[in-house]
Amino acid sequence: MLLVADVGNTNTKIGVFDGQRLVASWRLTSRREQTADEYGLFIETMLRSRGVRAADIDGVSISNVVPPVQQTLEWMCEKYFSRPPFFVEPGVNTRLPLAVDAPREVGADRYVDAFAAAAKYGPPLIVIDFGTATTFNCVNRRGEFIGGAIAPGLSTAGEALVSRAARLFRVELVRPKDAIGRNTVTNIQSGMIYGWAGLVDGIVERMRREMEAMERDLVTLRTRTDELTRTVDRLRNDPAYIEKLAREDLGYVREGETVLKFPKSDGR
Repeated sequence: MLLVADVGNTNTKIGVFDGQRLVASWRLTSRREQTADEYGLFIETMLRSRGVRAADIDGVSISNVVPPVQQTLEWMCEKYFSRPPFFVEPGVNTRLPLAVDAPREVGADRYVDAFAAAAKYGPPLIVIDFGTATTFNCVNRRGEFIGGAIAPGLSTAGEALVSRAARLFRVELVRPKDAIGRNTVTNIQSGMIYGWAGLVDGIVERMRREMEAMERDLVTLRTRTDELTRTVDRLRNDPAYIEKLAREDLGYVREGETVLKFPKSDGR
């Protein structure tokens, strides 16, 4: 069985897989001060509650975005499961191509989101993760992670709002009946819920247009590359074609060399 952990800034998600089947899962509060023994005993107890023994675990895979607990998790795995964990490290030990400026800066959580979604649904796609941060992760048609966006999380923004505005207070984050709030509670709910819906819709629409434009450019580039390949093949094998190019001012032939001059772009 495979033990997996997604360690985030707010929550830690634990799961156990038997092959492709998810046997059990739990959601815990992330605590940076927790020790290796506390992690180990807690996870062992949860496993036993589902009839899984530590000895049944033959692999551990961890996605972690909280660097201070990395060593603690490694010690926990070695002590309680007798094996080192596999830490997801984008740009180091991952398979999904990262077509970004700095692959090693991609968060493990974002990589896992993109990889799993591409494997399950197929590219192209945009994956949105609502956590401490709201992340948008884009995978193009070729199956490459091409970047995305990071915005504050819904709860994170709400906490910042009430901590900085003296007369505002925490409210339940549920959708109000109307966008126009009639009191402080519904005003805050409208701003948070409908505001975040607008943020998501707006960013997704912009990303979708950019990804479609990239795909059109790629198709155009492939078409022009295919045309160039066919032209070069004909130049090698058809002397009469060289004379035809010269007459059409697409290129000219000098003694001992061939120089091609490409036609002007049609704007595509």
